[in-house]
Amino acid sequence: MKQHQQQISVQGRGRGLTEITEQVNRVVHESGIETGLCHVFLQHTSASLLIQENADPSARHDLVHYFDRIAPENDPAYEHTAEGPDDMPAHLKTALTNISEQIPVRRGRLALGTWQGLYLFEHRRGAPRRSAIVHVLGEERVVEE
Repeated sequence: MKQHQQQISVQGRGRGLTEITEQVNRVVHESGIETGLCHVFLQHTSASLLIQENADPSARHDLVHYFDRIAPENDPAYEHTAEGPDDMPAHLKTALTNISEQIPVRRGRLALGTWQGLYLFEHRRGAPRRSAIVHVLGEERVVEE
């Protein structure tokens, strides 16, 4: 059994979903692990990770707008307002989603479904750089001589 861990950095583009599947797949490939499990942990409280459809962008667009409706900016009930009107809604959206995902590794790649991608779901309007820890655990690739 082998383990490999690496921190990745993702430059956000503001509120919305940024696909990070290939960036994480590169870490899996570099690990040399053929079969196992990949755990991705986002080190932030105002963004999250989602496994979501990667074919039709309208699905991602609808997700962003849905979360904006259930956690709107400028709600007078919010006490936490010092960091701007998008901060408390960002924390609520993170609480409703995940800051980590586990994905099986098969044949040295993430074993996502045909229409699945791994996304950073940015909940703030700005474009902060986000960090995630990618931890891969499993059996190494057999190298034939």
